Amino acid sequence: MKYRFCTYGDPVLRQKAEIIRRIDGALKVLSVDMLKIMKERKGVGLAAQQIGQTIQICVVDIPLAIDVAVPDGPRLNPDVTLPLVMLNPVLVAKKGAQRDTEGCLSVPEIWAPVNRAAEVTVTYLDIQGVQQELHARGMLARAIQHEIDHLHGVLFVDRVSPVKKITLAGKLKRLRKEKETELGIA
Repeated sequence: MKYRFCTYGDPVLRQKAEIIRRIDGALKVLSVDMLKIMKERKGVGLAAQQIGQTIQICVVDIPLAIDVAVPDGPRLNPDVTLPLVMLNPVLVAKKGAQRDTEGCLSVPEIWAPVNRAAEVTVTYLDIQGVQQELHARGMLARAIQHEIDHLHGVLFVDRVSPVKKITLAGKLKRLRKEKETELGIA
């Protein structure tokens, strides 16, 4: 299937995703395609809205080398098998705080510090339809929160400080205008 990669200013990025009620072959193909697109674009996560879909599916795959608290340290999430394909994910618990710079494949050329929970517990269906619960820390927790935000129509730039938003305003306006022109909605 051919997908349209959506960037800042595309209305689909602001849509809330619909709950997935049935897992079929097309959904399994979509999950494989999403992982491929994410890797091709050198991302660590991808949500359905980013490729023009409005269903609750996201994928996450962080490099094992950054799943650590200190360089060359042990994995923070040794029990987590990556990549993750999450259907209908729900954050059920958050703990602690972390602040780090984030970017997004759908908001090109923009990086900004964002506050996130340091640890999260998420429930979701895997691609076989089995209910899962996952506890994640560090960068994996950040990536999961970022992708779940996408499924709710929230972008990382919505979570930056008011001062940083002011400094990004010009770039965001340019990106939005380019996308509106491309889509013919300007």
